[in-house]
Amino acid sequence: MSMEKALVWFRRDLRDEDHAALSAALSQANQVYCAFLFDTDILEALPSRRDRRVHFIHASLLELDHALRQRGGQLIVLHGRPQEEIPALAFRLGVEAVFVNRDYEPAAKTRDTAVAQVLAGHGIALLTFKDQAIFDGDEILTSSGTPYTVFTPYKNAWLKRLTLTDVARWPTEGKLASCPGSRIPSLAAIGFEETDLAELGIATGMQGAAARWTAFRDGPLARYGSLRDFPAVRGVSYLSVHLRFGTLSIRQLVSAALTAKADAWLNELIWRDFYFMILDHFPHVVGHAFRPAYDAIRWAERPQAFSAWCAGNTGYPLVDAAMRQINHCGWMHNRLRMVVASFLTKDLGIDWRLGERYFADQLIDFDLSANNGGWQWAASSGCDAQPYFRIFNPVTQSEKFDPQGRFIRRYVPELDKVPDQHIHAPWRMRKEDQERLGVVIGRDYPAPIVDHAQARVETLARYEVVRKPASP
Repeated sequence: MSMEKALVWFRRDLRDEDHAALSAALSQANQVYCAFLFDTDILEALPSRRDRRVHFIHASLLELDHALRQRGGQLIVLHGRPQEEIPALAFRLGVEAVFVNRDYEPAAKTRDTAVAQVLAGHGIALLTFKDQAIFDGDEILTSSGTPYTVFTPYKNAWLKRLTLTDVARWPTEGKLASCPGSRIPSLAAIGFEETDLAELGIATGMQGAAARWTAFRDGPLARYGSLRDFPAVRGVSYLSVHLRFGTLSIRQLVSAALTAKADAWLNELIWRDFYFMILDHFPHVVGHAFRPAYDAIRWAERPQAFSAWCAGNTGYPLVDAAMRQINHCGWMHNRLRMVVASFLTKDLGIDWRLGERYFADQLIDFDLSANNGGWQWAASSGCDAQPYFRIFNPVTQSEKFDPQGRFIRRYVPELDKVPDQHIHAPWRMRKEDQERLGVVIGRDYPAPIVDHAQARVETLARYEVVRKPASP
């Protein structure tokens, strides 16, 4: 032991096992305290007091606190600004260091720098550790010593560097210290309300993560590559919210993917590291195109079309079903995230930043790095992005990935009686068939708000600006 007291500040790592900062603190200090802060800088910017993410965090904290109490400790939960609350707690407890797992978002890095400066004024160190990524910082670089900006070479370098040590479990056994009189405030006390997590079947905390992981591991994992693109099939892991808030470890999942030789799923986990790396090294992607030339695109001002997209009333069934899914449960299938992002940017010609912001407000698994990376991929403005001239056709995407319209019917019930051959483009039905089925386009379901073929022509013209050489 090198110090008497230490504090572990939990953030997006709400578990007490396989936890890098907790492991380091237990190995270096005689007494280890644990804390979480409801950051008012973040909470006050949220658009609703019924935020599923805040509810998920709160419920997960209750479970984490229980687990820590089983080990003689507890979770000290604060509410306020981090540069004020964390140093004050650290000074009050008399710790010599605060241990945290690294966060790669620009605002989080600024926050940690500010906290570290205040702590240093008290003679307390802020020690950071890699936990939510397999590799971070400068661990994966090109031969010229620069960050990768294309995924496949990054993946190959990632796999070449990977060893069993990189996915080894961090030991966290040991007795913890408690702070008598401390208790977790209610949701109401921090200004929020309970949501519909239980009705939606979203299990929280480490136990919820373990149950979801077991269901995926023993079920779709072996066939992930063939099932993952079909939204009507339970072929994905549904673990994104648990990865986002760290109720299970990325090392556990990568290790299992390697053991199962689940290459398609491992690929998705590597994309997660890739987008963390991009955000860490290229913070300008927040608010700007990764490729600056794409900031010159003149996006269309179409507020009514944007509202129709948000509400799932575009007249394109797969797009509408996907948007109604995110509005209903705060989650969207990954294939559909690509479809709706392409539709917004390349059918409607609307700035990807508006879609990115809408997803940020709606998604329970919102992660800045992946959300930004996905939107810039769809808009062709990001690293290793979809070429601008490749434009998803929302009808053919629907025919390919929801052939019987099962997913569409789940979220667009007004189309329930439409035959399979017309479910993807119901406006093509004869008028008499529309009347007979009680699905008159323009009355019972919207007519398409844009003609895809015409939109494609306009998009290619809009993107021409990125091909023109800069003026001398």
